[in-house]
This record gives sequence, C-alpha cells and structure tokens, in this order.
Amino acid sequence: MYNEQLNPTPYVKPVKEPVLDYDTWLKQQPVKPSIWIKLLSLRPIEEEKDLVIDHAYDGINELNNPVPAWFNFLFFGTMIFAAGYLFYYHIGGYGDLQDKEYENEMAKAKIEKAAYLEKSANTIDENSVKFDNTPTVLEDGKTIYNTNCVVCHGDKGQGIIGPNLTDEYWLHGGGVNNVFKTIKYGVPAKGMISWEKNLNPKQISAVTNFILSLKGTNPAGAKAPQGEQYEVKDLKDNEMKSPADSVSQANVTKK
Repeated sequence: MYNEQLNPTPYVKPVKEPVLDYDTWLKQQPVKPSIWIKLLSLRPIEEEKDLVIDHAYDGINELNNPVPAWFNFLFFGTMIFAAGYLFYYHIGGYGDLQDKEYENEMAKAKIEKAAYLEKSANTIDENSVKFDNTPTVLEDGKTIYNTNCVVCHGDKGQGIIGPNLTDEYWLHGGGVNNVFKTIKYGVPAKGMISWEKNLNPKQISAVTNFILSLKGTNPAGAKAPQGEQYEVKDLKDNEMKSPADSVSQANVTKK
C-alpha cells in the first residue's frame, strides 16, 4: 500500500467486450483430438507449416511426419511372430506342417467315415436291407452263423432241427427281406428265438446274406425241402410275408 501511495497505478477504463453467442464461443474453445486421430497420429492441416523440414528440392518440401506408434508396434510384432513361427514349425519341429496336417485330417475323416457307416449299418431293418455278397460281408455272416445257427441248421446249412437253408424252398418266405425278418423276429411257435436282442442290424444283415449264399450248395445229408419254392419274378417278391404258422389277428379276436 505504501508503494501504491508513492506510485499510484493510473486508472484504465475497462473495455466492454461484446457478448458472444454459444456457437461462436464454442468455436473459440480448444478442441481435443479424438481417439482415432491420436491412434493414427494425425496432425491438423493448420500445423503443416510447423512440420516443414528446412531443406527443399525443386520447390518440394518434406514434412517431419513420423510413422505412427501403432504401425511400428504392428510391424515389429509381425517380425517377432515370424521368428517364433519359423522356430516352432521348421527349426524345432514342434508343430505339424501343411502336408502333415493334411494326413492327420484325412486319417480323422477316415475314422469319422467308419463311425458314420457303422451307425448307418445299424439303422437297417427288414424293409431297407440289401443283398450283399461281398467277401467281407459273407465272412462276417459265416462267423455269426457258426456261432449261433449251426445247432439247428447244421454247419453247412443242411438242416438239423431247423429246415434246410440250401434249397429253393422256404417256410416263411425267401429273399433277403423275408430271411432278415425271420432272423430278427424269430418263429416262436417253431422254437426259433428272436435274434434282434442278441445281434445288431448289421450282424443280422451279414448272416442273412451268408445264408442266401448257401443256395445250391447241396451238402450231404441235407433235409428234404420244406415250405414253398421261392422265385424272384419282380420286386414284389421281396415284400414281407407273414409266417404261415403265426397267430393272425382274426384268430386272436376269435379267442
């Protein structure tokens, strides 16, 4: 206060500033760069004069605009990844190369195919079963036959307790469909059990085809023909036939 009394500050009349509207005031406020601008390290065009390098060539000026940090990070990251990839797959041999991956995928596909075929084979029934005399099927059918059927039908299908399986006569219908059905459901009235709980559809199909392959073998000591002669004339011959000795619905009603 003493100094102010000695040298008083001259009075300055305040300048009246105009009142700004909101838009004008907003434009005067400093603008913060967006995340996108920061990420790409972009500079506004107004700052171009501050980026010009002193030297020029034929009137062409160069700007001091460094590479963005994210680009350097990505570039060096790819180099590190390439070195790791080279060591892991080619030098160290820890990973499988493309040819090995192909072999692995093919082996996996083969296993999946086998599982699918196995599953498809077990969906066979008396309506969808097909005649198949390939060696593999007949060999499987022979094994099943020798395990379960020789007691009643003989080791060569000549018939013992059960009928002869090598001639053209059938008690419950011939053809792959009828034979499959007879094995699956059995003939309880004749003492033949149902095999659908002991054998899966694929196994029943195999033994059916093996039995059909015995036709015309004429083994020694074969039983006399029984039933009706079966001849394939058209597709209707493969339709299911009801066993002649089974109880019909009419008989059940009468009883």
